[in-house]
Amino acid sequence: MKSNRIGITWQLSDQHGWGVYAFNLALELIRNGPCPPLLLESPKMLEFPPDLERTFAPYIEEQAALLAEIENADRQAILNTVACLFVFGNMFLGAPINQMVRGRANIGLIAYEIAHFDASARERAAFLDCILATSSWNRDYLETIGFGNVEFVSQGIDTERFKPAPRLDAGDGRFRIFSGGKLEFRKGQDTVLAAFRQFHQRHPDCILVTTWHNPWPGSARSIAGSPHLDVAPAVVEGASIDIASWATANGVPDDAFEDLGIVPNLHMPSILHGMDVAVFPNRCEGGTNVVAMEAMACGVPCILSANSGHLDIISGDNCYPLTDQAPMPDEDDPADVWRESSLDEIIECLERVYTDRDDAARRGRAGSEFMTGLSWHAQVSKIVDAASDVL
Repeated sequence: MKSNRIGITWQLSDQHGWGVYAFNLALELIRNGPCPPLLLESPKMLEFPPDLERTFAPYIEEQAALLAEIENADRQAILNTVACLFVFGNMFLGAPINQMVRGRANIGLIAYEIAHFDASARERAAFLDCILATSSWNRDYLETIGFGNVEFVSQGIDTERFKPAPRLDAGDGRFRIFSGGKLEFRKGQDTVLAAFRQFHQRHPDCILVTTWHNPWPGSARSIAGSPHLDVAPAVVEGASIDIASWATANGVPDDAFEDLGIVPNLHMPSILHGMDVAVFPNRCEGGTNVVAMEAMACGVPCILSANSGHLDIISGDNCYPLTDQAPMPDEDDPADVWRESSLDEIIECLERVYTDRDDAARRGRAGSEFMTGLSWHAQVSKIVDAASDVL
C-alpha cells in the first residue's frame, strides 16, 4: 500500500446517512487500519459517544489546521501520500472540497437516484481512479453507460450498538410503527402517512413514530408532489418543519403521531427497540438505506419497497417486501427505476405484523442475522479490497 493516510473529504455527522458513513469509516480506520484517516471537513456531531470523543480529538484538531491551509491556498491542494475518498450524488455532483483537493489516489463513492450523466458529469468523474457504488443497481447502470473500474460496496451498520434486544415497553400497550429518513418525496413519507391513516381506522391502538427531520428544505419541498395527500408541509428556509402539524392536517389524529425531531445516531437503538414494525416504501434509494439497515439489525420487522438499493438488503423472508411496484416513468431518467408502492400492500403487511406476531418476530430475527454480515468492519475491509490497486 503506497498511501499512508486515507482522506475523508466529507463531514462526519450523527444526523444523516453520509455523515454516519464517514464517522464509522474513520473509526474503523483508526481501530484497524490499514492506515489512519485524514479528516478534511469539519465534523458536525450532536452527541459524540462518550468513549470515542477522546479517540477522535487529535484527528479533529489536525483537520481544522489542514482545512484552513487548503482554503487559504490559491490552487488545488495535492496530498501526495494520501488516498482521498470523495462522495457524489446525481450527475457526480459533490461538495466544493471535491475541487479543492487531490490525493495520490482518488476514489469516488456514489449514491445517485437520477440516472442521467451528461458530458459535464463525466468530466467531474474523470479524475477518479476507481468508483465505489453504494448499491448494485448504481454499479450496474454506470457500467452499462461506459464507466470502468466500478465496484459495489454496501453501506454498513454498527453491529455493536444495532442488535436485537428485549422490546422496550412504553407501558401504554400501543402498537408502534416506525418510519425514518429525511422528509422528501423520494423517501415516500407521504405514502407512510396515507397508509397509516387507513390502518389507524382499523386499529386505533397504533401510533406512528418518525424521525423525519430534514436539514435541507429544498428537498423537503418535493413532498408537495404527493399523489396521496392534499396538504403539503410548511417549509420555511432556516426553520424546522412542523412535521406533526403536517400529519394532523392530513387526517392523522395528533395522539397517534409522534415525530422525534433530530435524533443523534447514538440514541437510535433505544428508539428502535421500542418499535413493533418499521415501514420504508421509498420510491428510490441510491444506496442500501442505512436507517432501514439499522432497524433490521435491531430485529425490527421491516416493510421494504422492492426497488433500487433496497433490493440489496431484501433476501428470503428477512423482511416484508413490497412487490407491487408501479413504474414512475421519467423522461429525464433513462434508468427508470423510481417506483410507487401500493397503499393496499403496505396496509396488508401492517395487518400481517399486527395479527401474526410470531411470524413478524421470525422475520425480524432473519433481518438481524442478515445484517451481521454488513458490519462497518466488514464493509470498510471491502472498500480497502475494492480499491487495493490504487491505494
